Amino acid sequence: MSDPSPREPGSNSGAGRFDTLCVHAGQSPEPVTGAITTPIFQTSTYVQDGIGRHRGYEYARLQNPTREASEANIAALEGGRHGIAFSSGLAAIECLAKAVAAGGHIISEENTYGGTTRMFTQVLARLGIDVTLVDTRDLAAVESAIRPQTRLIHLETPSNPLMRIADIEAIAGVARARGVLLCVDSTFASPSNQRPLALGADVAMHSTTKYLSGHSDVLGGILVVNDDSLAEELHFVRKSTGPLPGPMDSWLTLRGTRTLHLRMERHNRNGMLIAEFLQSHPAVRAVHYPGLPAHPRHDLARLQMTGFSGMLSAELSQADARRMVERTRLFRLAESLGGVESMISIPSVMTHASVPEEARLRMGITNGLVRFSVGIEDGRDLVEDLEQALRTS
Repeated sequence: MSDPSPREPGSNSGAGRFDTLCVHAGQSPEPVTGAITTPIFQTSTYVQDGIGRHRGYEYARLQNPTREASEANIAALEGGRHGIAFSSGLAAIECLAKAVAAGGHIISEENTYGGTTRMFTQVLARLGIDVTLVDTRDLAAVESAIRPQTRLIHLETPSNPLMRIADIEAIAGVARARGVLLCVDSTFASPSNQRPLALGADVAMHSTTKYLSGHSDVLGGILVVNDDSLAEELHFVRKSTGPLPGPMDSWLTLRGTRTLHLRMERHNRNGMLIAEFLQSHPAVRAVHYPGLPAHPRHDLARLQMTGFSGMLSAELSQADARRMVERTRLFRLAESLGGVESMISIPSVMTHASVPEEARLRMGITNGLVRFSVGIEDGRDLVEDLEQALRTS
């Protein structure tokens, strides 16, 4: 898939190909000093020139130059007009649900991050929002779940942790025909590997905590849209409820996206290396990685992705899984992902512990399923780390 030609927001976003946008989009030299790096505007309010006269900035919940630079940068990477940043990925999804689906119905992929499932089933229901969980690989199941009250379809592709691939373009066609918005959580791919808006989605969503910031030192989320009225409504709900990232978080995210293209090349390469190693290991029963030809939706992944990231999962016996995650030296036992360092986890008792056991087991999230976030270390060292962790003697 070729790079889209984004309409970029922000001052001096700059035209260019994806790698150039990572470095320059949304940024200009600071006008007072000429500082080449966007400053951290660590302020809660702004002095006004007179009653009703200000310089475009009134209060930090409404405007902040550091946050705006980060939003414009990521919007350009996604080929979108508007980026709306949040204090976490969950906050971004919640804002979208409140903005478009209040009192209505949402269809969501059943295999999402456990926190997303928990919010959909245990929090949004209290607000009068009904959620139906389906296997979005099944286009007929998605279409049959649509009701007159359906306002939003939420995909997570690749999914967490089973690496399911949904057909974004096909589902976008169904959603458009039925007057339903489509949001794609593309966190596992990053804009470097997948751009949902170019495939027909209305909203591209990310936990910026992960690949976009890339250094395991910030929490954040973002929605990217092209529709001006939708952007206005999202800004209104965010302003009214307050789930914003601070200036430092915004600056750290912008620092991360400036090297996204370089980091993702290594994540992609190491992810494939680890997937191939695990696929050949006798203790591993199955590997879930869309870059492998054995993945059931490998051909679709090749159509809608330009790389397959460093995220994968593998099925082992429960004993082998526990022994491996407790014996790795470079892969750190942790719940997050997308950082420069490699991480390993058992989703059933960590990231997806809040998902009811019956649902977990039906999807294949067993106590023997191990999730890998493959970092940017030397891939040979990572293979050797897993080799020693899997030794039985």
